[in-house]
Amino acid sequence: MRWYPWLRPAFEQLISQYQSGRAHHALLVHALPGMGDDALIYAICRWLMCEHPDGHKSCGHCRGCQLMQAGTHPDYHLVVPEKGKSAIGIDPVRQVTEKLYSRSGRGGARIVWIPDAEKLTEPAANALLKTLEEPPENCWFFLGCREPARLLITLRSRCLSWHLAPPDEPYALAWLGRETHLEPWPLQTALRLSMGAPGAALALLQPENWKRRSAVCARLEEALQHRDLLLLTSVLNDEHVVESLHWISTLLLDALKVQRGAASWLANADARGLVEQLCSMMSAAVLQAVLHHLFQCREQLRDVPGLNRELMLTELLLRWEQWMRPGAMLPADYL
Repeated sequence: MRWYPWLRPAFEQLISQYQSGRAHHALLVHALPGMGDDALIYAICRWLMCEHPDGHKSCGHCRGCQLMQAGTHPDYHLVVPEKGKSAIGIDPVRQVTEKLYSRSGRGGARIVWIPDAEKLTEPAANALLKTLEEPPENCWFFLGCREPARLLITLRSRCLSWHLAPPDEPYALAWLGRETHLEPWPLQTALRLSMGAPGAALALLQPENWKRRSAVCARLEEALQHRDLLLLTSVLNDEHVVESLHWISTLLLDALKVQRGAASWLANADARGLVEQLCSMMSAAVLQAVLHHLFQCREQLRDVPGLNRELMLTELLLRWEQWMRPGAMLPADYL
């Protein structure tokens, strides 16, 4: 689990709350993928489990630290979906709750860490809610979430929300430059495509991932030249479809930015030619209509299992192609 330098201020601020006795028993951490929230929470858990902490640091030598390093601490509970399941059901929550109300294995703090709290089913969330309302003594709960709005509002209300914001772009670019030694344009593009999360940008810049993104851009350019958007199917119809649709949506949004005089805010700084091509072929109304339908398609493919991916992509691309024709009637539901 990698530690990132931009985590230090949040870590020190949170640890200070535990040291002063002002910490909330349930911390909901909202962060983008690639921000290192798992490393932040693990570092806090290490400190809480340490029997001889040195200021903001865990000692690394006591029995508590050794058990945490080995992943066998009896009072550290990780709640994730059961094998073969995508959601966290009520059984794992009940099992952890029973352990919390029994005697502590080491006589110290007890911790529950739920990295993907949005995967809690409603019964599981309600079961957890009862424990959060009246937590056992010296129990600490940590919930990670990409989209807090997907959680029950009653569950959110029992937690202290902490937004782990991305660092400033110059700082993040400097860090990426040290990690990759690439030119500025791909660094800025990867960072903006990752919504400012440097860890996610670094992952995107890995050769295999960057090659996929380049292939999507090249195929989109080819499809526009031939006015045959179904050519995109070959680079979209795979397990990376959600990410590929995100890349295409950023190109469409960049085209809108250019049309409205905000070219300096492009996400795809290395694909200005493709962005300008989209501008010349699509009006703002067409761009907005395509984006609206693309977002719907992406969300369904991400959240609804068992959908016919190829059929949904074909419908999306045919509508896009139709709306690009002169005089085409656009839907009004995106307004």
